[in-house]
Parts: sequence; C-alpha cells; structure tokens
Amino acid sequence: MMNKGIITKVSGPLVAAENMTGARMYDVVRVGTGRLVGEIIELKGDKASIQVYEDTAGISTGEEIIITGLPLSVELGPGLLESIFDGIQRPLDKIRDLAGDHIPRGIELASLDRDRKWNFVAEVSEGADVKSGDILGYVQETALVKHRVMVPPGVSGKVKGIKSGEFTITDTLCVVKSGTKSTDVTMLQVWPVRMPRPNVMKLPPVDMLITGQRVIDTLFPVARGGTACIPGPFGSGKTVVQHQLAKWSNADIVVYVGCGERGNEMTDVLQEFPELKDPKTGEPLMKRTVLIANTSNMPVAAREASVYTGITIAEYFRDMGYSVALMADSTSRWAEAMREISGRLEEMPGEEGYPAYLASRVAAFYERGGRVRCLGSDEREGDLSVIGAVSPAGGDLSDPVVQATLRVVKVFWSLEDKLAFQRHFPAINWLRSYSLYEHEMDLFIGKEVAPEFPGLKRDALMLLGKESELEEIVRLVGIESLSPPDRLVMKTAKIIRQDFLHQNAFHDTDAYTAIRNQYIMLECILFLHRELEKAIQSGVRITDIERLEVEDEIARIKYVRDALDAKVSEIKERIIREVSEKRQPSDGGAT
Repeated sequence: MMNKGIITKVSGPLVAAENMTGARMYDVVRVGTGRLVGEIIELKGDKASIQVYEDTAGISTGEEIIITGLPLSVELGPGLLESIFDGIQRPLDKIRDLAGDHIPRGIELASLDRDRKWNFVAEVSEGADVKSGDILGYVQETALVKHRVMVPPGVSGKVKGIKSGEFTITDTLCVVKSGTKSTDVTMLQVWPVRMPRPNVMKLPPVDMLITGQRVIDTLFPVARGGTACIPGPFGSGKTVVQHQLAKWSNADIVVYVGCGERGNEMTDVLQEFPELKDPKTGEPLMKRTVLIANTSNMPVAAREASVYTGITIAEYFRDMGYSVALMADSTSRWAEAMREISGRLEEMPGEEGYPAYLASRVAAFYERGGRVRCLGSDEREGDLSVIGAVSPAGGDLSDPVVQATLRVVKVFWSLEDKLAFQRHFPAINWLRSYSLYEHEMDLFIGKEVAPEFPGLKRDALMLLGKESELEEIVRLVGIESLSPPDRLVMKTAKIIRQDFLHQNAFHDTDAYTAIRNQYIMLECILFLHRELEKAIQSGVRITDIERLEVEDEIARIKYVRDALDAKVSEIKERIIREVSEKRQPSDGGAT
C-alpha cells in the first residue's frame, strides 16, 4: 500500500509535500481534506511538487495527500460528443445539475455516464483473430457519427463471446484471448493525456481542410492533418476566426478547447453551438462536437491539463479513421500557466520569464497532429488538424510563445488590429501570412476544383503585393501620378480586398463560401481586370473605366449561394458590354 504524503508548503496552485515514497511523475493525487485534484510535476527523493487543478484557498500544511498511483487520464467512449467538460474532463452539465452554477472543490464525478445504455452492433464474429485498433463494432452515438468500438492498444488474440445488444460503457462486450491471457473489452478506454496515442505511421498531407473562409482556403490553406496558428492582438478577431473554423470546416469531428478564455467568449460558444446546423446534414453541429471549457477565472494550472485533455480526445476519434479538427484558444494562456508554475518552482527563467522548456512543450503538443495510418488490420487512415490561437501582448510577433509556435506549425494567419479597426474581417494580413502546404494544396484544388485555380490565386496575391508597393507613392504624390496600368492594379486589388477577402461571419450566406464558389468569384474579378487591361492597351482612358456599373453586381456575388455559375456568366457579358461601350468613343482617334 502506498504512503500518504504530508503537505509542507502551499504557494497558490503549487503544493509541496513530503513522505511521497512510491509516487511517480505525473501521478494524480488528492490534496488535503477537500480531496482536490492535483498532479505531481517534480520529484526529489520523497519530496514532491504538485500542481493543483482547483483553488487551494484554505489548504494548510500538515494535511494529507492521497497518492492514486495513476497518471492524469481521460475516459474515452460513447458519450463524448455533445458533451461539455472542464479542463480535467469533469462534465459541466452534470456538475450544474448536482451543485449549481459554481464547481465545488473536490467534486468527484465520472466523465462519461455509467448508466446509459448504448446499442452496440458487432461487426466481427466469434473466434475472429483481432489485433490492436481493429474495429469490433459500432454505436450510433449521434445522428452524424458512428462511434467505432476498437480493440485497445496492446491487446490482440481471438474474440470470445461477442454479440450485439444494449450495453453500458463498462459492460464486457467480448473477451480477447491470447494464449493464457484473457482481456475483457468494454466500450470504455482510459488513456493518459500526456502520452500520444499510438499509430502505425505518419503520412504526408494530401487533402485540404476546407473552412469556407475565402482568405484561408484560397490564399493560405491548411491541410487535413496540418497545423496552423492564429496570432493577433486583443480585438483582432482570433476567437471569431476559431469559431468560424469550428463551425464550417469539413472535419468529421470538432474538439474546441477554450483554454483560459474570458467567460463571455466561452459563453458565446456554449450558446451558439447547440443552435448551429451542420451545413452538410442540417443536424445540430453539437452532434459532432466536443467542448472543453476552461475559463480565465478557473485555477491557472487547469489550463495545461485542458489542452492535453482536448488533444487526447481528438486522437481517439482520429484512431477511428475520422478527420478531426482541434481548436485551441488560446495557447498563450497555457504558456502563462506554465510560466506561473515554473516561477513558483523557482526554475531558471528563460525569455520573458517563460520556462526554458516552453518551445519543447509547444512542439510536442502540435506534433500530435497529422495524418496517420491507424492501428488495425483494415489500414484505415485518420487525420488530426491542430489550430491554435496565440495572444501576444500588444500583438508583438516576437513574443516567445509566437516564435516557439511558428517554429513547428506550417500555416501562419497573421491577424492585424489595423485591419480590424478598418472593419475588415477576417483581419488576416495577406502580406505577412503564409502556408507551407501551398504545393500540396495547389495540387488538390487544381484536381478537385479547377486547374486554373492555383494560377488565379497567385495572380491575386501579386496584385495585392503590388498595391502595397504603390500605396507609398499614392500617399506622397496622389493616385493621379500613377500610370494607367498601375491605377488599374490599385482598382482591382481594392475589389479583391473588399469583395473577396472581406467576409461577414454573421451573414447567413457570406459566413461560408464553398471552395468552388470561391474559384468562380475570384475568376470573375480577374476576368474584369483582364478586360480592363485590354481596354487600356487599346487606348481607353483610365478615368473612363474607373467605375463601371457592373462592379456593384460583382460586390453582391458573395451573397449568392445557388446558381452562381449563371449569375457570373451574366456578369461577364455585362463586363464585355460595358467595356466595349467605353472603347467606342475613342475609336475615331484617341491616342
């Protein structure tokens, strides 16, 4: 039997204890008379430092610490979807029913419902040989998701006693026998959050995570199984972008982690998501979503647990062969929690007081994403996309958390408060952002949408870049000093910015644009540019074509969802007609 530790010091969320012989790193402990949840983060002989995931007020020296001998783990099984958990996977709806609006300290509740019965449909027969990761059957967890019940990692052998029927998550579905060893298999798996779930191998990304956000999908796409970060100052729209990605991305499963977020922002998520409809099926979006709510008024140490809880749940659904998107908002709050705990441990600080291991922790988190071949005989594939928001003070991109993140992620969406103040949303700077998946995603959109699409994207970026170069001249001497081709560049770039890149997250139609519709819209804008270019070359004065009536129609195509091809064909005819009319007066001798 393990010893019971004794508290020797309490410093905010950090508790020091002695007499901890037999304890291991990252073991869960119960602290004090209130049985608060804590995790061992440092061991020196029989002395331990424990980060406590609850408020330590009132805890005093001399109180006992119970060593569980188990690492911090999550429960995986039917019942995850549509649930809202806190950072250590306590079910918030059950806590509210039991104790009201505030989480009582030391409350002990099972993460998943032990009493609810699920209809299990067996897909393997008696006596079948199975190995780790093989699918035994499924439960229709929600209208959108089949929850695949898998053989746990490390288990293989012959199946005994399997049958379909109604079971709770702790009932034995079958026995897997290998030699003299027999393992009871249930729907419930328990997995340590700090240990990545195993897979056969990592695979290169090939498909795009389609988000419906034009600036992202067209200019800076992220792959399924990719990693991305969204740094930006306060008020630049990080949370709104995260919400949009969670709502509209073509992932099968969404795990949204509110890590140290303000309570009002998390409330928006909790109120919005149950009301939202899945664009593909019309079912509520929550039926494929897991929410982890860790707000800024919750104990600081729980922020670290929340990101690991979220990514472990995401890996579990990835192992079923699903495409999963994890939104972490924001990883800066997690880093701040690390800094506070590190300071209380009196560790040597790194840059700006963050611990020296900040970069390795951030890298280890993002590297758990990716496209993988899952365990199992069927060689199925799953992917996990990790998208983290970063909140550097004052939007300073030299912040250690931003820099540590940029070293490991492959997509950078740079949010700018200047664009937000101009009411341009999403406020993603098209000159500073980048995607290192560009080559793979160009192949994808060229094949799935149109071969011309990658070229149009590069043309649009070139026009936006040239506009930036010309802006300085315009500020100094005015737009009239520019040559007609340069004035045309300024005009087209403005249309791209205002009518294509700008997107209203709260408009029923404009909030989401299908990838093919993005191509049609951009192609229409660049068609206008080419026609005006020809007109200038034929001698038409730039002042005559600075404002065409058809531009109002181009501005409105973002609000057209159906029959867009027909609408754009009509607009192109009008472009040709209006430009032709401008040419006619100059045919007789204009120079």
